[in-house]
Amino acid sequence: MSTNAPHFGNGSVIASRAAFTHTGSPRPARPGQLDQGLAENIAGGVDPEQLSEVSHATAWALLSHVHTTEDPAVVARTLTLVDHEGVDVIAELWSHAEPDSLPGVLWRLYLLRTWMRRQRDAIARLWRLGEPIATSASAIAGVDAAPTEEDIARTADSILAGAFRGDFAVALERASTFVDVVVLGLRVEAKRMTARASAMADVDSPVVGTTEEIHTLRGQAARLLHTAANLQTTAKDLRAGAHLWRRGQLE
Repeated sequence: MSTNAPHFGNGSVIASRAAFTHTGSPRPARPGQLDQGLAENIAGGVDPEQLSEVSHATAWALLSHVHTTEDPAVVARTLTLVDHEGVDVIAELWSHAEPDSLPGVLWRLYLLRTWMRRQRDAIARLWRLGEPIATSASAIAGVDAAPTEEDIARTADSILAGAFRGDFAVALERASTFVDVVVLGLRVEAKRMTARASAMADVDSPVVGTTEEIHTLRGQAARLLHTAANLQTTAKDLRAGAHLWRRGQLE
């Protein structure tokens, strides 16, 4: 695997725990887009307690509105929210929300979609490493044992669409299962790198490598394992969100 391996931020797919901001209305004026007043509030800074309140209110308003609308344009804008507004703006709104909250879960879903689409080639390869034959994980996530880049992109859209238009808990379980398989792929790749580095370091091995090459391989393997650990946290957050949603406790 190249050194351009998929990478995540601190502790999870998310950058950390953030919140949603708003202008005072119970729902966004244009679902799937942020109004100008909201953007200005973000830039000017908002009280953390107010941010937390608005984070939850806006997440619920967005989710409920898309569930009830019959306008396909509204649905399309909501699913591509990050594409239109940018990850940084969305991060200001939701990324500090607790992982066991609706805005926290939605942030993870949006960022997961963005990552899957941007790193579709690497992720397709990681999936093939983590799921070499179709198992229950393939069925749950809705991915073949040997997905193409396009399959990964379609799955990313399908998971997020399912959260807004289908069973929210099922969408979270699909996302968590998908991440679980990618984690396995990262660990397989890291193990291969470590084994190669060890072979290079063995004086009796036919595999020859310089000290720098051995150090580089071990460093890459360590970074992959770190990414895998972060992703595992995200998978657990998504799975816990599904459990809370079914119990009516995801707020």
